Amino acid sequence: MGFNNWNTTHCRAEFNEKMVMDMADIFVTKGLKDVGYQYVNIDDCWAKTTRNAQGNLEPDPKRFPRGIKFVADYVHSKGLKFGIYTSAGTKTCNTAGFPGGLNHEEQDARLFASWGVDYLKYDNCNNQGVDAKMRYRKMRDALKATGRPIVFSICEWGQNKPWEWAQDTGNLWRTTSDINDTWAKMVQIFKKNLPLAQYAKPGAWNDPDMLEVGNGGMTPTEYRSHFSLWAIMAAPLLIGADLRKVNQENFTTLLNKDVIDVDQDAKGVQGKQIKASGGTYVIAKPLANGDVAVALFNENGSAATINTTAAEIGLSGNNFRLKDLWSKATRTSTGAISASVPAHGTVMYRVSRVGAQTPPPAGTSQISDLDWQGVANGWGPAEKDRSNGNQPAGDGKPLTIGGVTYPKGIGVHARSEITVYLGRKCTTFTAQVGIDDEVAGANGSVVFEVHADSTRKAATGVLTGAGAATAITADVSDAEQLRLVVTDGGDNINYDHADWAEAKLTCA
Repeated sequence: MGFNNWNTTHCRAEFNEKMVMDMADIFVTKGLKDVGYQYVNIDDCWAKTTRNAQGNLEPDPKRFPRGIKFVADYVHSKGLKFGIYTSAGTKTCNTAGFPGGLNHEEQDARLFASWGVDYLKYDNCNNQGVDAKMRYRKMRDALKATGRPIVFSICEWGQNKPWEWAQDTGNLWRTTSDINDTWAKMVQIFKKNLPLAQYAKPGAWNDPDMLEVGNGGMTPTEYRSHFSLWAIMAAPLLIGADLRKVNQENFTTLLNKDVIDVDQDAKGVQGKQIKASGGTYVIAKPLANGDVAVALFNENGSAATINTTAAEIGLSGNNFRLKDLWSKATRTSTGAISASVPAHGTVMYRVSRVGAQTPPPAGTSQISDLDWQGVANGWGPAEKDRSNGNQPAGDGKPLTIGGVTYPKGIGVHARSEITVYLGRKCTTFTAQVGIDDEVAGANGSVVFEVHADSTRKAATGVLTGAGAATAITADVSDAEQLRLVVTDGGDNINYDHADWAEAKLTCA
């Protein structure tokens, strides 16, 4: 979360030292820092058009007369962090021809670290046709070698499908071309980023580009949709407006802590499309405490009623509390979730269970026989006593790992998470885990993790379709909640049909 100047200034003269320092001041005085905004980032055009005699980048003396380190130190003095920009090519994207980082990675990384840089946006212009993975991994290694923690933002516009390879390279990667301050472009980018939910995970995010809220090209309703959709997609929230000019209504949007909390939730799951029809969308994002955020988005030019249910968004039970994250109104429901959504609007709820939760009975229980607090799955629904299959519910096959068939268990697809309420009544979890045989050969690679509340209690190494089932056991004593997590094996989520076979809890 933070600020980047590009959407409001591009390369114009108003991008300068004073502007950047003013943004840091406003972060503090307007309460942006208090709700989580922390990075004050500068974009292209900060440098001279040539390197110095030592081959180092130098700041433009008109824009930054006291240098970049002075500005970074000022930002740090406000308890904030500072970010900078360059390109993974010979020159940056601006036609003035500012020097890029290609073949200067180690030198530039050391320079940025010496200035106190905390965030690097690394663009894709003038890349000389060099392989994207090679270019971005070289800068990754150079940043790591400095010893300074620097967030690495890959900005290659989704050209090389970075969601498939960048999880171990950058902290975030652009999935689309540049945004602009129009409704049509914002919606276009939303539609491209939404289907990529399965690739995002904590510390590695799909980036649909910066926010336009406050720049004036959309209505307040449209800006609230923009903010809601970026939050439900767990996107970076980088303000792209000159905060000295933003009106109070748009400030209220940027400061909506309830929506920000959805974006920044510790579970780190990107919201998934539950259904879409006729220009209306239902998108759900499971949250760390067992709640689920749901966005009802209306792309159309007239109001529309949008419906879903607690079961559709992954919650079991029949008694729920719905908090509208924009109006702040609350109501209860037995499962129905519905709203009349204005043209170009979004209604966003945080859905919570209410009433007593029942822990598993004494003795040994199969997880597939219990009610689940929450479920998130990378491909279709998680299946009880069946493999994951394809997207429709109930289309899986008998759970089979390494030629052995298991009558009970759960079929999922990475990245997935099953949450079960324990109420401090249980002691042990056991299962046989692996890639389901419906994935041919050695395809698929996953890691199984068992969490008791916020503590990871057990994990496998990377398992593939070539192996037999692996036993996993975890001590869950005194835990309120069990979380069964499957992540990809560090490559991508292709073929990652994973089985929790004979998944059992022993409880008092």
